[in-house]
Amino acid sequence: MHIAVCGDVVDIETNGGLTKPESECKTICPGNPLYYCGGGSRLTWYAWNLTDPLYKWNYPTGNDAGSYKFFVPGVVVPLLTTVGVNGKITFVEKAGTGPPNSTGAFELDPSLVGSPDWKSAWRTMRGLKTDVFCSAGLTLPDKVGRQINIGGWSGTSTFGVRLYWPDGGPGVNSTNDWQENAAEVKLQKGRWYPSGMIMSNGSMLVVGGQDGSNGAPVPSLEVLPRVGPTIEMDWLRRTDPYNLYPFLYVLPGGGIFVGYYNEARILDPVTFETVRTLPQIPGNVNNPGAGRTYPLEGAAMMLPQEAPYSDPVTMLICGGSTNGAATANDNCVSIQPENPSSNWTIERMPSQRVMPCIAALPDGTYLIANGAQAGVAGFGLANTPNLNAVLYDPSKKVNERMSIMVNTTVARMYHSEAILMQDGRVLISGSDPQDPKYPEEYRVEVFEPPYITSGAARPAYTITNKDWAYGGQVTITVTVGDTANMRASLMGSVSSTHGNSMGQRTIFPAISCAGNTCTITAPPDDKVCPPGWFMLFILDANKTPSVSTWVRIGGDPAQLGNWPQSKSFTKPGI
Repeated sequence: MHIAVCGDVVDIETNGGLTKPESECKTICPGNPLYYCGGGSRLTWYAWNLTDPLYKWNYPTGNDAGSYKFFVPGVVVPLLTTVGVNGKITFVEKAGTGPPNSTGAFELDPSLVGSPDWKSAWRTMRGLKTDVFCSAGLTLPDKVGRQINIGGWSGTSTFGVRLYWPDGGPGVNSTNDWQENAAEVKLQKGRWYPSGMIMSNGSMLVVGGQDGSNGAPVPSLEVLPRVGPTIEMDWLRRTDPYNLYPFLYVLPGGGIFVGYYNEARILDPVTFETVRTLPQIPGNVNNPGAGRTYPLEGAAMMLPQEAPYSDPVTMLICGGSTNGAATANDNCVSIQPENPSSNWTIERMPSQRVMPCIAALPDGTYLIANGAQAGVAGFGLANTPNLNAVLYDPSKKVNERMSIMVNTTVARMYHSEAILMQDGRVLISGSDPQDPKYPEEYRVEVFEPPYITSGAARPAYTITNKDWAYGGQVTITVTVGDTANMRASLMGSVSSTHGNSMGQRTIFPAISCAGNTCTITAPPDDKVCPPGWFMLFILDANKTPSVSTWVRIGGDPAQLGNWPQSKSFTKPGI
């Protein structure tokens, strides 16, 4: 006879309950083969040793908790931000967000912030001819680090291909503008909410989207410069509309990681056939099928790769939400996708968060910021801003990696961004929820990590060779700081939008020092490090980083410097 018992676990034994083999509880649910339903009047419970809690958050105080600071008044509510190789930051907005006469594009010079005329830090850019609303962005591996923006909102905009050649420098006026000619250079398929990635061969991969505002799915991928037709992906069609802005990364083994909705897979980089379907991404306790990409928007990062690059790489995805109830996720999940036996590891976050942004920091940690504690991504669809910053440190034990940092006072909801600056601070911008409770946010903040708020002296260096070949050795001269136990980090150029940091990568290359001369060995190949532009930081023994310098690694194998073949675009050559 089965006895129903309510109360503590000890009450089960008190009322005659007996333990049975775990195998008797592993009956597959008839309605869903992904889960166990127990069986035969069996009850499974899990116990945890309370002297060793399942998760432990850190509560730093003072300078160790970091700092939010107002940075500069804004002139634009950005949709997408990119740090340029000229030391400036580009902002593009969806049409109609700003004043009626807005050009939709601006460039911020951080070196001029704090000038008596704050507007001098901003440059109005021109050249955008179509609407960049919910487009994708990348920095090209050509020799000048041109920025590309692809896709857009409706009609011709969804086919958009827009290029900007960064010029000038800190305190030095820039004059170049965006260039676009939809009649001559465009995507094969119109795409709203696509993602982009630089492949190991230097070409651009463009994945997914819809054919316009809340339109039909575009469940395909294509390559720029154009190579053959688009290729349809059944898994994109099947998971529409919850797979928008998928997470894309080149893996060290050569495959392409794709994270979308609550699924992930590895694609062959030549045929784009699925090499491995990964286990389903876990959701939350309210809904195990919760999603991670727009509109159930989370954020993703590749965790650091470190010489000699023998450890399996780990992917991290944080936040997201659920269909229907719109219950925001309260966890991060991670996996080593190239490890055949790996599964997802769940780590609880200190609070629920949908529409988060994550910025990779040069010391190997990750800042989780922005978003809301309830709802989904979109206009007026989320509530309760998440004002708290969380620092994720993958060098610590699982479930002890999160530190609860300071709070901001500014709600950063839909269409907000977080992006690493060359000086190691994180630029926090945007919020355009079109909700009377939360205004369009023009103010720009910076988050200062503990390595800045500590006030510690920062190392400095000079470098001559800024164009690296794979496996090559590059010499730097350390001008400030002790070279004992010095490290270097390479931070990929990022375009930030909708929780997607396109181009993100953190690499700790080999470095050796003799006196104040250090030799850095470049990453070995285009799979560990796809060709592109990286911010080079050096870090002292206390993990305090320098200000960075841009370097290019791997050249321009796809010869993007000669593309596109249109007189409407200025090309730098190879």
